[in-house]
Amino acid sequence: MEFLPEKIEQYACNHTQEENIVLAELNRETWAKVLIPRMLSGHLQGRALSMFSKMIKPKCILEIGTYTGYSAICLSEGLQEGGKLHTIEINEELKSMSLSYFEKAGISKNVIQYVGNALEIIPNIKDKFDLVFIDADKENYSNYFEIVIEKMPVGGFIIADNVLWSGKVVEEVNDKDQETKALKEFNTLIQTSERVENILMPIRDGLMICQKIK
Repeated sequence: MEFLPEKIEQYACNHTQEENIVLAELNRETWAKVLIPRMLSGHLQGRALSMFSKMIKPKCILEIGTYTGYSAICLSEGLQEGGKLHTIEINEELKSMSLSYFEKAGISKNVIQYVGNALEIIPNIKDKFDLVFIDADKENYSNYFEIVIEKMPVGGFIIADNVLWSGKVVEEVNDKDQETKALKEFNTLIQTSERVENILMPIRDGLMICQKIK
């Protein structure tokens, strides 16, 4: 589902900084070789993630859901010098591709890659996260929030992708549609939490942005 008229979305893209050569190459290769390429953050959202990261200037980033590495590269653009980006992906087959593009982007020394279950991996990461990007299995979004909020300082930011879920979040939920149900519960959790301030931005498939306040 497209939330903006095609001409408006194209105009927005045309008036957004272009993705660099590495990101453009990664974009093309993902669409050519990887299953469900729409999962890629892409140009407009990628530039938004880059801009948010540059505003926040994080020392440490956690990304849940590496996919082919596009969003990680964008997020890394705001890292402080010597900063680290921890990124977790459940699909081991994608690791070599993302790693090759981290090297092409010149950020491999700043990236720590994990393959496996994020709920098992995150508790063993000793760092505190200034910025967290959630873009993984939708059923666990609320669980991811609960586990990462404890590992963030006051002032840290969480960004969650796909929170509009092609518009399904405003429709009646089928009992079998666990993903939509989980996303609606996550959005309600964030909206009612006293620990964060939040804004849901209709960028691409929806970005929930929240800042820890206590």
